[in-house]
Parts: sequence; C-alpha cells; structure tokens
Amino acid sequence: MASPQEAAVPPPAEVMTIASPINLILISLFAVLVYLQFRPKALIALPKGPAPIVFRTFTPTTLLEFNGVDGKSVYLAVRGRVFDVSPGRNFYGPGGPYANFAGRDASRGLACQSFDEEMLTKDLKGPLDDLKDLDAEAIENLQSWEERFLEKYLIVGKLVAEGDPEAPRL
Repeated sequence: MASPQEAAVPPPAEVMTIASPINLILISLFAVLVYLQFRPKALIALPKGPAPIVFRTFTPTTLLEFNGVDGKSVYLAVRGRVFDVSPGRNFYGPGGPYANFAGRDASRGLACQSFDEEMLTKDLKGPLDDLKDLDAEAIENLQSWEERFLEKYLIVGKLVAEGDPEAPRL
C-alpha cells in the first residue's frame, strides 16, 4: 500500500500560482496607475489680480489720469464721490459713449442728461462745481445716476478742490 505522501497527486499544470509572470506584470501596472492618479500635482499658479484699491482724496487734476487710456483704471466723480467705473470700460473708457466723463467730475453732465464737452469743468485748478443753479428735475436726474453708481461701482475716493486742505500734496 502506498503511503499518504506518495498518494498525493501533484497539481495539474493548468493551475497557475499568484506569482506567475503575467500576474506580477498586472500588479506592477496597477501600482503605477494608482501612483499616477494620486501623486502630488504641480501647484497651479493663479493669475495676479488687480492692485488693491485704496480710498483716497483726488483733485480734478489728479483724477484726470484715471481716464482708461493705456489700460489704466476708469474713475469718474459724482457730487464729490469718486467711483471706479472700470467694469463699465465699454461705456466710460476710451471710445465709449460716456468717455468724456472718464477722469472728470461728471455731476453736471449727468444731471443735465448731456454728454457734451461743455458740461465739463474747464478750469481744473478752480473751485468744484457746486451745482446750485440746477433745477429740481436736474437734481432728480443726478440722484438717480448716483444711486445707479452706488449699486454698481465701488467708491474709491472723494473729490476736493485744488486748494482744499485735504487735497493731496504732489
């Protein structure tokens, strides 16, 4: 009679072990794919934003440079408040329908619903337009424009006359 060890039948040749070459290749390929999926990614560089806007005091001559030319910001003043209207560059920037107000005090023109050049203060070194000669309808127009600007744009400063004690020293 045969011993139990002799009676053990060797496994058939078709049965493969886990350490076969094809399994090792598949496990290696799986490990590489997992690494590629979870490896640290390169840091994404965000584009630089615009420079921070600081509330400041403007005079008519210092406001004039913010007319949107050469990619600069577009500011305009309404009743002493300076608004950054750069998001509306198509309207207030160069070539826009309200471009003559860019970098200027637009109060009188907006009140009179006139976008003509003669609505702008010619003497930038003189006193600010006090708007006292406007009638009730013009004041109402101006208030409606001012409300619209307050809803849409940031106030970045205030406008004072050249000789004002708050005027920036150059």
